[in-house]
Parts: sequence; structure tokens; C-alpha cells
Amino acid sequence: MSGLFGQPSATASTNTTGDISKDVTLTAPPEDGISDLKFSPQSEHLAVSSWDKKVRIYEISASGGSEGKALFEHEQPVLGCCWSKDGTKVVGAGADKAARMMDLSSGNTTTAQQVAAHDAPIRCARFVDIPNQQAQMLVTGSWDKTIKYWDLRQSSPVASVTCQERVYSLDVMNTLLVVGTADRYINIVNLSDPGKFYKTIQSPLKWQTRVVTCFNDGSGFAVGSVEGRCAIQYVEDKDSSANFSFKCHRSTPSGVSNNTNVFSVNAISFHPQHGTFSTAGSDGTFHFWDKDAKHRLKGYPEVGGSITATDFNRTGNIFAYSVSYDWSKGYAANTPQTVNKVMLHAVTGDECKPRPKTGGRK
Repeated sequence: MSGLFGQPSATASTNTTGDISKDVTLTAPPEDGISDLKFSPQSEHLAVSSWDKKVRIYEISASGGSEGKALFEHEQPVLGCCWSKDGTKVVGAGADKAARMMDLSSGNTTTAQQVAAHDAPIRCARFVDIPNQQAQMLVTGSWDKTIKYWDLRQSSPVASVTCQERVYSLDVMNTLLVVGTADRYINIVNLSDPGKFYKTIQSPLKWQTRVVTCFNDGSGFAVGSVEGRCAIQYVEDKDSSANFSFKCHRSTPSGVSNNTNVFSVNAISFHPQHGTFSTAGSDGTFHFWDKDAKHRLKGYPEVGGSITATDFNRTGNIFAYSVSYDWSKGYAANTPQTVNKVMLHAVTGDECKPRPKTGGRK
């Protein structure tokens, strides 16, 4: 009996090395570096943003097939993308200092309206639910050192909050908004009071922040850095004993025992059902982890290039990852031969399931 993508049905396994041989390539991928990808929270559609100035929306079938359904353009490279909660709207965050939105419910498949503006490139955007507000808002983070909240019915921001440095990454879950900036600042916002920082910390990692991603329950977040480390951080001080960091995306060259190659952690995604998470990096590998057991569940072979973005679909049975140049070696290393593709990995068996609790105190 076969499952998703024709994979064998779920079976338990103790092997910690995963299989990517049956991963499926997305049809007609972007023509330049892939900056971000996000699944719809309501359907099997995937948005992909790229340095070719476009955001593409694909429909994914149960067999792993994919078909382009919509596309819109920015004036400069697109650095991030996101979906509204109802799955009808897709937003791109652009180096053209604009966020642009396509409303798929209107039947439009080629044009987007500008819904946000900054004084510098917009690095990331997310839809947020503000308590006591009827409509979802959009929050954007920019290299102009601000985050701004937008009511999509208005042309001016509802609020603007100044950060210490350029915004590199942000994420939202429930009433938690986490903003990672240059110089390793991490700002935590309680969306019940969105106009100010609830707390500001210095990243527990010693080098530049690459990504921040919220836990599914909104109690904390994971941080990835350029130095092959990931940190698990809880918001409240009462939970601080559960904070920890670990090394990942590192390799020791054969025959060189005292030398380690260190790679950037580019993407972190949490499984929507199990609460386990993935890391992916410049080394071209991805791994699944159980933060509560402090245990690696699966590691996967190198995929043929840096992984720049990842996401699970709404049920957690598809893991998408983009293979593309991540600029970790500067402009000169971006050659015409650099691969740009999105792969779809069927999540089966115990790949992302937490470790069973055994013995001891609960």
C-alpha cells in the first residue's frame, strides 16, 4: 500500500538517516535565487518568492505534481512571502521597498496591489491577528530599522515601531511576534499591545541571526545563526531553564581532525501537528529535531546546493525546501550554473514524530 507521492505507507523505523531519493521537483521553478516559500494554511498551494522579482503560486497534487496557478511581479527582487489566514491573499516583500498583495479570491492571477511601503527594502512580512481588531493586519519588517502594521484598507501604516537595527527575520504565532535584527537583537512583541516591545534580548547565539521561527503554541521561538547553531528560547523568564542551544550544519573534512566547516542555518520550520522542527542550511542538508527531547530525529543527505527556505504544508505530510544560492560566499560565487529548484519531500512514518517518552519522571 502506498501513501503520498507513491511512498510506502507509514512504518516505524529506527534509522536516523533520511531518504531524499523520492523527493519530487516543483514544475517551472523561479529563474533566479529563491528567497522564501510558504504553503497556504487552507489548501495545497505553495507561494515561492525569488530574486527574479516574482512571486509564483503553485497547486500541489497528492501525487507530488505541481502546476503554476498565479504569478505577480515586483520592481526589484522579492525577499519574502506570506499568506493570509483564510488562504485568499498572498503578499510579497520586496527590495523595491514595497509589499504587494494578490487577492486570489478575485480571480486575478497576474497583478498585485501595493499594500505597504518602507524607506528601504522590506525583508519579511506576516499577517497578524490583533486582539479586538476585526480584520487581519499585515506586519512588515525592513532594512530601514522599522516594523510597520498595515490595515489593508488604508494606505498609511496603523503603527510603526523603531528597531535597533535592520530587520533580518520575523515570525508570528497567536499573540507572539518575534523580530530578529542585525547586531543580534531579538525583539518580542505581545500583539495585545503591538506598538511597543514586550521584551528585548540579545540573541543567545554569538553570531549574526539568520532566522527566527515561533513555536506552534507561541510560548517561544527558535533562532538560527550564520555559525551553524540553533537556539531554543522561551519568552517568559519562568521557562528559562528550558532554553538551550546546539550545534548543527557543520562538517569535518575527511582526514582533518582539528578542522570544522561551519555553515549558516538559513531556515527553521515547525511541524504543524507534532511540534518538532526542521533546520536547513548552506551545507545543503536538512534535519528534523525534537526540541523537548533535545534529540535529532532524522538527518538527510546533501541535496546539491544551499537550502534557502523551507515549510511544512498545513497537515505536515509535505516538507518543501528550496535549493538555491544563499549569498553566503558573496556575489562572485553566484554563477549561471547555480541550481534553482524547489523540492517536495513526503513526510512518512516517524520522520517528524517526537521520541516516545520512556521511564523516569514525567
